[in-house]
Amino acid sequence: MSPQAQQEFCFVSRSAARTRKLGRALAAHVRPGDLLCLMGDLGAGKTTFVQGLAAGLGAQELATSPSFVLLHEYHGRLPVFHLDLYRVTGDLTEIGIDDILSSAGVVVVEWAERLPLRFCDEALEVEFQFDDADRNVRHISMRTSGGRGQHLLNRFVRKSNADARD
Repeated sequence: MSPQAQQEFCFVSRSAARTRKLGRALAAHVRPGDLLCLMGDLGAGKTTFVQGLAAGLGAQELATSPSFVLLHEYHGRLPVFHLDLYRVTGDLTEIGIDDILSSAGVVVVEWAERLPLRFCDEALEVEFQFDDADRNVRHISMRTSGGRGQHLLNRFVRKSNADARD
């Protein structure tokens, strides 16, 4: 989505548990107003990642795909607004996108490719791709072009690098 990404952090996940663990690890660094734009094919791990994120924020219920209802909300240390644009066509203002994105929680958008670019300037983009040789393996890339998303990614990378040295 961002043509001039400044930083990229890549992971390889060999299981749903590993993808959840990545989401849980990121949860320690998100702040109110952060926007996570998730992209990738069906079944690539977007909702699994959100399960880890929501659990890492203390949500008691298991995150599920909001494809048919459009939005799920989870409550923990911070509220998580989990939006799925897969089935959305037309003007997003009709679904209250401005209100959702200006919430006091963390907003996670699956199928963020359908979100107007003006909303993504401050986002952390997370892309999920299947491995060409093994469909059970996912390549997960986090990137941003600046703003809030850059600060979130920097905090996460610093902590991940410190943990790797321990």
